[in-house]
Amino acid sequence: MNIFVGSLPYSIEEADLRGFFEEYGTVDSVKIISDKFTGRSKGFGFVEMPNDAEAQKAIDELNGGTVEGRTIVVNKSEPKPQGDRERKPFNRSGNGGGGRGNFSNRDNNRGGRY
Repeated sequence: MNIFVGSLPYSIEEADLRGFFEEYGTVDSVKIISDKFTGRSKGFGFVEMPNDAEAQKAIDELNGGTVEGRTIVVNKSEPKPQGDRERKPFNRSGNGGGGRGNFSNRDNNRGGRY
């Protein structure tokens, strides 16, 4: 079962998070999500546990618990539905963007007074 863990302290390491869940059973993987530019934790992560009963027990007991003074959120992670994402297409109207298509008036706006 894939488990979402939110409201984590920014200082927590993956090894620490693994330790919390290993008290309830086998942990396959732990991933704390970090900002791709700064490398700083975003305050949430995912834990993968192969045994659903152990995973559910961990969720039940850890959800609402406190880690380094923060109340964490722990629940079953549901995959994002791929077909439900609404994609907004780029502006493909063909007008060249903002009336600049023919450049016929390019000398009319030189910043002076008229």
